[in-house]
Amino acid sequence: MTPTSSRSSFLILHGWQNHRPEGHWQRWLAGELTGRGARVSYPQLPDADDPDLEVWLGRLQALFGGEQVVVCHSLGVLLWLHAVARGGVRAERVLLVAPPSGDVLEQYEEVAGFARPRATAAQVASAAGVTRLVAADDDPYCPGGAAERYGVPLGLDTDVVPGGGHLDLDAGYGAWPSVLGWCIDPAVRISARTGNICRG
Repeated sequence: MTPTSSRSSFLILHGWQNHRPEGHWQRWLAGELTGRGARVSYPQLPDADDPDLEVWLGRLQALFGGEQVVVCHSLGVLLWLHAVARGGVRAERVLLVAPPSGDVLEQYEEVAGFARPRATAAQVASAAGVTRLVAADDDPYCPGGAAERYGVPLGLDTDVVPGGGHLDLDAGYGAWPSVLGWCIDPAVRISARTGNICRG
């Protein structure tokens, strides 16, 4: 695939209680991609503090434009996987960042309905040309690690970020050059926000 952010369309999906805060890496990414001439949709999903899965799925369907590059964080990952399980979505590439575990989600009434999407490895593979999982080895919202909980059963190419927590603003993830690098070139491996950009 030719690295061409200027000719790509991006959809960025945030997570629970995320109101697209200043400084968050997704907001930074949207600005960087827009500045490079890409078409970027970074919507505020409805009722971010008390989300409804069906409402979010409907919003995703309304926003989805086919061959996009989709970048999801946290609950946005589970939203994407629910959509994949139901069929009808097909992206150019997908980046799944820091999905929480079903065990954790079920402890919170507001997001329990998002827990345990039933997407299979075959469905995930057919929903995008490339799907990459990125997760830390110490995410408090995914005990045991997303690599084990999601990467292995879904057959996902996975980048593990040591000590990255939930890979959010609280963990220091504002500007994140390797994520921008992946958006431009899918051969780029995702590393810690201060890490060097390298290609696999």
